[in-house]
Amino acid sequence: MAVTPQQLLRSELAEMRTYHVAEASGFIKLDAMENPYGLPEVLKKQWLEVIEKAVLNRYPDPHAIGLKRNFSQAFSIPADIQLMFGNGSDELIQLLILAIAKPGARILTVTPSFSMYKRIAECIGVQVVEVPLSADSFTLQVDQIRAAIEETDPALVFLDCPNNPTGLLWPQQQVEQVVQQCSGLVVIDEAYAPFASRTLMALVEKYPHVLMLRTLSKMGLAGLRLGCLLGAQQWLEEFEKLRLPYNVNVLTQLSAGFALDHVSVFNTQASRICEQREWLMNAMRALEGIRVFPSEANFILFRTLNKTAEAVFSDLLEHKVLIKNVANADLLENCLRVTVGTEKENRTFIDVLQSALV
Repeated sequence: MAVTPQQLLRSELAEMRTYHVAEASGFIKLDAMENPYGLPEVLKKQWLEVIEKAVLNRYPDPHAIGLKRNFSQAFSIPADIQLMFGNGSDELIQLLILAIAKPGARILTVTPSFSMYKRIAECIGVQVVEVPLSADSFTLQVDQIRAAIEETDPALVFLDCPNNPTGLLWPQQQVEQVVQQCSGLVVIDEAYAPFASRTLMALVEKYPHVLMLRTLSKMGLAGLRLGCLLGAQQWLEEFEKLRLPYNVNVLTQLSAGFALDHVSVFNTQASRICEQREWLMNAMRALEGIRVFPSEANFILFRTLNKTAEAVFSDLLEHKVLIKNVANADLLENCLRVTVGTEKENRTFIDVLQSALV
């Protein structure tokens, strides 16, 4: 008799759901925090010339040495900070949790926040401690976090800065208080750094147990799936033992290296997105029936007041505008999240949203 999944696989899998990605063909796509601007045509031609030279019958550089140099130069990474690349930040989050997954180990994060911290930990069988953000403004509740750290002694603390899906960038002083309380590792996830007013890199330099995640996805290279872990050599040397060989393919290494050589183009696009974010936020605040939360990312969280989030979301879908319904997450009742798009996309979204709120 053939074995069944229920007989062979971990029982926790029965409780999990496959990560859902919405079908976006034919929609104005404002659900996934992507940069709406592609490569300029002149750069696209140069990029194609670069990847024409890819040697596909050989394995890529296992340590991506050239790409590390490009990354450090493009983002002015301090010389004593080490780098390790992953197939998106998700792979690096998984690697970090695998590394600490001893019996009884815990991770801690806030809620609501990036769902993959909890999802990956549960897949691996590591306990998750969640500390709620403030219910009214989604700010960091430092005293509660420090108390939870003292009580549960997590091996890893994940802080998304700016936070997804709320968009807030917490004060460095508050994050540092968490760092000082924690005897384990603190991972500062700066996925949205291109759109934020400041970085918390100083904490990585100051504290050996602080690591940082960066990604090229939000700046305009989501299709490459390249994340980077930054931190002290003593930690990254250990994590290298878990990193699968050749995890960053040759096309990604060549393409990302080329893009980072032209990082000023992406910086200009990020500035345009920030300008559109401010326009979009002001336009949304002028509408009746929603509360708009501040953001230092490339998305905006808002709460519907007179209609349910599901009803507004459905109305937008009918008009081929796709945003993210986050209303089922902790503290996010009747909340939706919209990515900042192009000027035309944003104006269309405002027109459709205004009608949906009536």
